[in-house]
Amino acid sequence: MDLRMPVMDGYESCRAIRSEERDDAKTTPIIAMTADAFEEQLNQARASGMNAAITKPIDPKKLFEELSHFLGDKAILSNEETKKDPRR
Repeated sequence: MDLRMPVMDGYESCRAIRSEERDDAKTTPIIAMTADAFEEQLNQARASGMNAAITKPIDPKKLFEELSHFLGDKAILSNEETKKDPRR
């Protein structure tokens, strides 16, 4: 979730998602993506209901590590797999 979006920022979007009455609204992982690497913004992201935060520019290895953490054994394509078949 990008923290700086027009109309509704990432914090507000996350709070809206978490307040939904859907079964998965509270459990779907939400990872903040931001160029603001200040602790205040990262704390605010967590306080709004996000599970983690990574900073831009995105480090693909770190992104895959975060996704793997939240998705567990579900299939996540590695950089090598995406290079072989870019449609994935």
